[in-house]
Amino acid sequence: MGCGPFHENVRKEKPQIEKESEVDVLTQVEREHEIILFNDDVNTFDHVINTLVAYCDHTSEQAEQCAYIVHYTGKCGVKTGSYDELKPICVNLLEAQLSAEIH
Repeated sequence: MGCGPFHENVRKEKPQIEKESEVDVLTQVEREHEIILFNDDVNTFDHVINTLVAYCDHTSEQAEQCAYIVHYTGKCGVKTGSYDELKPICVNLLEAQLSAEIH
């Protein structure tokens, strides 16, 4: 008793597994952090947008989308990178009176 025609179509070769290059692995490790911006009842949309444009290299459209996401959901990831890259950006956001954390 066999598996019928399906059995005949099964590949007998081992699947090929691609190895990630060291550069890919290092990039993933370095990019594991994210600045999360939290909603508050203090800052205006314009202030949030201008601050994201100034410190996170967002376009006006990206910053506006993030501001709306923060407003309606309570938080939004606004920048990813290594901890060392994100720390000064997060400090700037905090100094601008935004509520942000590195995760």
